[in-house]
Amino acid sequence: MEYSKTTLNLKLDWIFQYTDDEEKWYQGIIEFTKTDIEECDIMVFHRPYGYDSEKSFTGETLSFDEFQKQYPDADFEIVTEGYSGYDTTFQGWIWQGEKDPMFGIMRIWNTGDMIYQI
Repeated sequence: MEYSKTTLNLKLDWIFQYTDDEEKWYQGIIEFTKTDIEECDIMVFHRPYGYDSEKSFTGETLSFDEFQKQYPDADFEIVTEGYSGYDTTFQGWIWQGEKDPMFGIMRIWNTGDMIYQI
């Protein structure tokens, strides 16, 4: 993840495309223009499925700066994505080496374009 005041770039190892009966994948970058980084965050769920049979979770909401400081070598595996107006949401697994993955939700606020560069 690289960003400036108004542009966010997500480097992706795998971008999947499904055409007819074939699955293709590419490496690339998703560029978000006119991004308000102050309104973007990542929710990290330490226990997304409950704790001691209780319907609860533990986690935190982090700015992109805080996330990169706390999880400098983490990979975010996008499993699902959603789009609503100016809000893009990626949900998936946060991997840190050999540790068990944590569930995460990345929320991106931008009024510009979302450009796939492959």
